Amino acid sequence: MEKRQDLLTGLIFTGLGLAAAWMARSYSGAGGTYPMVLGLALAIFGGVIALRSVRAKVNAVRPLSEAPRNLFLATVVATGYIALVMPLGFFTASVLLMLVMPVVLGFRQPVYLVLMALVFMALVWVVFSAVLEKPLPPEFWSTLWREA
Repeated sequence: MEKRQDLLTGLIFTGLGLAAAWMARSYSGAGGTYPMVLGLALAIFGGVIALRSVRAKVNAVRPLSEAPRNLFLATVVATGYIALVMPLGFFTASVLLMLVMPVVLGFRQPVYLVLMALVFMALVWVVFSAVLEKPLPPEFWSTLWREA
């Protein structure tokens, strides 16, 4: 573990998490709970990373990534996902991400892959639509059905 790198990363995540939680205070109702919890979780995990780096006894240099090719491929897929969220909709783009990312990174169990994508998307739908009562914008295909 390189202490300086982990300390800085932990402090950055802690700061971003606290900033997100602070900004979420201004959201009304349950809509602010989700980003506040995520911000606090990010701050806590960042703090853990920073504390571990301070307490670490070894300060060895390590590469930024053990698999630079996978880092590059994941970045390309994530960029594609961000570009597709607006035209396709959150759920469609997210299902594509859940199906494409593991395959690009070498996962080769299609039944498990599809099952996990469907379970994850159902969970996301329940959290946003049922728990937080904040439904996401309609998907591109739902607007096509209304026009027909």
